[in-house]
Amino acid sequence: MQPFAVPLFEKTPTFEKPETGAAPLGNLPEWDLSDLYTSENAPEMKRDLDWLEQACASFATDYEGKLAELDAKGLLDCVLRDEKISQVAGRIMSYAGLRYYQQTTDAERAKFLSDCQEKITNFTTPLVFFSLELNRLEDDHLTALMAENADLARYEPVFRRIRAMKPYQLSDELEKFLHDLGVVGDAWERLFDETIAGLEFEVQGETLGIEGTLNLLTEQDRDTREAAAQELARVFGDTIKTFARVHNTQAKEKEIVDRWRGMPSAQMARHLSNDVEPEVVEALRSAVVAAYPRLSHRYYELKRKWLGLDRMQVWDRNAPLPMEQTRKVGWDEAEQMVMSAYSAFDPRMGEIVAPFFSKGWIDAGVKPGKAPGAFAHPTVTDAHPYVLLNYLGKPRDVMTLAHELGHGVHQVLAAGQGELLSSTPLTLAETASVFGEMLTFRKMLDTAKDQGERKVLLAGKVEDMINTVVRQIAFYDFECKLHAARRGGELTPDDINALWMSVQAESLGPSFDFMDGYETFWAYVPHFVHSPFYVYAYAFGDGLVNALYSVYAEGAEGFEDKYFDMLKAGGSKHHKELLAPFGLDASDPKFWDKGLSMIEGFIDELEAMED
Repeated sequence: MQPFAVPLFEKTPTFEKPETGAAPLGNLPEWDLSDLYTSENAPEMKRDLDWLEQACASFATDYEGKLAELDAKGLLDCVLRDEKISQVAGRIMSYAGLRYYQQTTDAERAKFLSDCQEKITNFTTPLVFFSLELNRLEDDHLTALMAENADLARYEPVFRRIRAMKPYQLSDELEKFLHDLGVVGDAWERLFDETIAGLEFEVQGETLGIEGTLNLLTEQDRDTREAAAQELARVFGDTIKTFARVHNTQAKEKEIVDRWRGMPSAQMARHLSNDVEPEVVEALRSAVVAAYPRLSHRYYELKRKWLGLDRMQVWDRNAPLPMEQTRKVGWDEAEQMVMSAYSAFDPRMGEIVAPFFSKGWIDAGVKPGKAPGAFAHPTVTDAHPYVLLNYLGKPRDVMTLAHELGHGVHQVLAAGQGELLSSTPLTLAETASVFGEMLTFRKMLDTAKDQGERKVLLAGKVEDMINTVVRQIAFYDFECKLHAARRGGELTPDDINALWMSVQAESLGPSFDFMDGYETFWAYVPHFVHSPFYVYAYAFGDGLVNALYSVYAEGAEGFEDKYFDMLKAGGSKHHKELLAPFGLDASDPKFWDKGLSMIEGFIDELEAMED
């Protein structure tokens, strides 16, 4: 069981220093976490912690060493008790984690999260035997039990994913040791988070956090963008030893665990948790890398001409177009845009999204110490998801809102599967979010006032897709190189810098020059620390949705119902089963070309506008 999955930052941060005085964006919502607990001292919190300690102990007493003796009903009862434990632990850790991410610099909140993690790790250590003993059951025996009991057979996907680890399983004693040791790895993640949150940057006389400084890279004024990039490089350079230490330690820990488990590659554990075959990921990676010249290289050459530059610098990558008007989208307008797009696809989707805006399920404003980026956290299946944003009214912030609400819709629909089956592998977890973005983008494109506005929207979407597909595969290649190199010994900051630069020119293309200091920009990417090799899921999700949207755009009969069924399935089906009703197969190399061709089509349209 995994009591709390740390929320991952899903979008490139797009923040700036909050404006003082009257808020021009309207009333930005804040979380109401009382649906989980009313406070850290709430009697319900103590009640649940006490219950959890007792439930874990009695579970171990009742079942350790006895799984092989259980009949079908007995094994079902065992699974249901494990599911209830996951639900209660998940509620506690969701509350502690979300409260922490509201203000990561608050020592009391950090302590509360850490204390909860330690308690739940201690409580759940006796449960480690469950997956180990389950994997010692004979295939025929487990198959026969599921054939006897349909309710038990529902959990076949859970058993399948657990048993995928069977070849890499260690002794019971070592597995318990690794379970206990997990809190040490969590501490390195918190060191990264707190270091990032505490960085200060001086740009044009203002003191900013990392979010505000990164956001300046999207400003219209080129001098401002350059100043921000140079300041990022300076501060990263000053703190690079800390970031290198975190990455060295995390990568070494992973190498040790992988070696003891006999994992064939550093990526294998991620593929197993994603329920995806290594060859499917390699097909995706190869298709994207082969498409670099047709996608990013071609688009950035167009952008270089639009910006009137001889050479692109890294601070020009996310620059707005010269014809782009800087405008703020108020919160009410953003809500209307996303609600309209979602409801136009299917009114049921609008009904699912509405409570997020009205019931305190979104925390939107930029606040000191708040976690950067954006995420949707599902909490537990008897509660509801929460969405975190850092909303500053840029059109891309609207797309981020659409993205995270897509996750929210997915999580609400999948909740019916229960705690063990609702969670979707990362490769499919981006489906509803990217699809929601596409719906919102198409709505905005359809209402564009003129060719100039259409061009700006198309260019913005292409950039987002390049950031989601090309940039994330480049990130994946960087991680592959980093973990491979770490197996040969300690890496200096210069070693890691060199690995970063080895993938940047290849992915961005010949239109770019790279300033001194850009080699340190790997330092702020949280995915590398929180969830190694997570990043390919973005490219997987974008390619999948592009192919899926093509089916929708072609007017496939019953698409909406099939789409809802896919989301409701959560993690209960493999990607082949989920995509089959749409006539799609991610294991077919041509599948990825279908998705990439949509990006090419947008670039074709942009090039045609130049004629």
